Amino acid sequence: MVEMDELYWFLARKPKTETRENCYVIAMISREPRQILGFSATRNKSATTIQRIVDNAPPAENYCTDGYLGYLDVIFPGRHIRNIRDKSDTHNIESVNADLRHYISGLARRSRCFYRSLETLEAVLDVFVDAYNAYGEAKFKYRKPVQHKPETTSKHLNLWRDPPFSIFDFL
Repeated sequence: MVEMDELYWFLARKPKTETRENCYVIAMISREPRQILGFSATRNKSATTIQRIVDNAPPAENYCTDGYLGYLDVIFPGRHIRNIRDKSDTHNIESVNADLRHYISGLARRSRCFYRSLETLEAVLDVFVDAYNAYGEAKFKYRKPVQHKPETTSKHLNLWRDPPFSIFDFL
């Protein structure tokens, strides 16, 4: 399962008389292990840009997207699941978007930190994606079900252990 979504943001502060330039961070993730398979920082979110991300990523059986119409013009190697009503098929990519905004200060809402160029944003994203993928792979390998004693009253007998490392260990 692969999920895709776009994140909207601005570049460069400008005088109040001018509008700020906008940019999009379009990301594609795999659910298991949670890794970013492809991304693009671009000034438009056209089907051509999205197609480039899909073509450069490994093929998957299912591609889950939100209601953005640009996904309709993209040729997916697998089945395209477009959910326009809710985020049930794209909740993982929404979580990754939240991680991007949390860990990359230039994408944080109401931030004083901003990027002056698209190239700088792409370079920061490239470093973050490498660390995020290494962290996701290590977390996937580390997590194993923990069997609790039968006398415990917990409803969940198989609980996941939290890893003793964080994403900062991979930067």
